[in-house]
Amino acid sequence: MIQINSDRELEKQVMKMGFLPFFKNGIPEFSVEEFTPANLWFSDEDEGPWEWKGPVLRNGNCAYGKLFQKKAGFVSMEWFPELVNYRRARYGLKEDPLENMERLIYDTVVEHESLLSKEIKALCGFRKKQVKRNANPFDSWVSPEVKALLTDDKSKKEGFETVITRLQMGTWLIVADFEYLYNKHGDPYGWGIARYTTPEALFGKDRIQVGCHRSPEESKQRLTEYLTQLLPQATDAQILNMIG
Repeated sequence: MIQINSDRELEKQVMKMGFLPFFKNGIPEFSVEEFTPANLWFSDEDEGPWEWKGPVLRNGNCAYGKLFQKKAGFVSMEWFPELVNYRRARYGLKEDPLENMERLIYDTVVEHESLLSKEIKALCGFRKKQVKRNANPFDSWVSPEVKALLTDDKSKKEGFETVITRLQMGTWLIVADFEYLYNKHGDPYGWGIARYTTPEALFGKDRIQVGCHRSPEESKQRLTEYLTQLLPQATDAQILNMIG
């Protein structure tokens, strides 16, 4: 059994396999969770998978986000352009940002290049109601058109996680890094806050368009053939679910 004990080993495994979900997913021996010793997951002394994600992403060799059955995982840059070519054809975006929240969130992230999840929520109207009417520091960033949309009851359709997950499944947005709060001693604490961006902003447009000369169905076929060879323990249905 493969064993991952550090961020370098995690990145090496992603590069070797091309696809690696973070959690168990029904396909045996195909997740960071299964490859990492249990004592490293919530250790007070040693860093584990939660802490490794940021360093791996910052190296720019793989994409990360909710890319597998609406759950998180890594895809190497050898295969990510093929996934983009197929997924974006399946998870299309409407042109008008006033028609749905997916387009609004996508355009908002594109405008600022990258945003923390809490910044997206503030800019796109996912804030919780407050007892006191405090000024929102992000209000100055929001255009009058978007403000008008956010006051329309029809725009308050789905929760943030639902929309941001669909954008990741469509490869329109991915996680660029995780940022932490720090205590007075300079030590990070709590869960990292995801910073979202587009694949084009993170990797460059040229690297993302590698597979564009193929049709989406051709990319799907290449992905299917590769994953079938990589995962002989998986059923055809499981392979298709992974491809999305």
